[in-house]
Amino acid sequence: MNERTGKVARIFLIDDHPAVRQGLKVIISQESYMVCGEAENSLETFERISSSGADIALLDLSLGEENGLELIAAIRKLGITVLVYSMHEDAGTIERTFTAGANGYVTKREMADVLLAALSDLQSGKRHVSPRAARSLADRALSSSEVVKVTLLSERERRILSMLGKGETNTDIAADLFISVRTVETYCARIIDKLELDGMKALRRYAIKSKQL
Repeated sequence: MNERTGKVARIFLIDDHPAVRQGLKVIISQESYMVCGEAENSLETFERISSSGADIALLDLSLGEENGLELIAAIRKLGITVLVYSMHEDAGTIERTFTAGANGYVTKREMADVLLAALSDLQSGKRHVSPRAARSLADRALSSSEVVKVTLLSERERRILSMLGKGETNTDIAADLFISVRTVETYCARIIDKLELDGMKALRRYAIKSKQL
């Protein structure tokens, strides 16, 4: 219920699994929300949602052969808030839903109270990103930042970083590159400085991690 208006929020469910819709009805009925309609694909959505009086559409992105992402803009044009409720947890999918106009995102692996908190935020006019979705976005941002840092390295520095990531010692690297160990140490010092790391141990840990970026 909206605390300012006293209005009970009306929720329209869009999911291609009847059991999921039934479970959502149970969860939503625990709070001051009312399920005003449901659909399992885009055709049923457009036939039913405009006359349902819905305030919020709870939308899955996987609707059989269809992509629920394509429904977001059309639902928003009806003046209905969209909360995506999906099994997809990758940052790219989450970002695309917000670009399409979604107001919130909750992953299906989260607890029921997370979904209810999202509905409450959207009813209050706020956006909502659930903890798992937020963590995915944060991990993507951090990875992007690390990639940018690596581009600051010269070709020789990147090669040494790669060799460190494979577990090679300074002596091994010096022999492979036909340079002195002292020169390898100088390169490592430059890499540490450019990547803003705290010493050689941190550099080796970073080198191992960077192989996954």
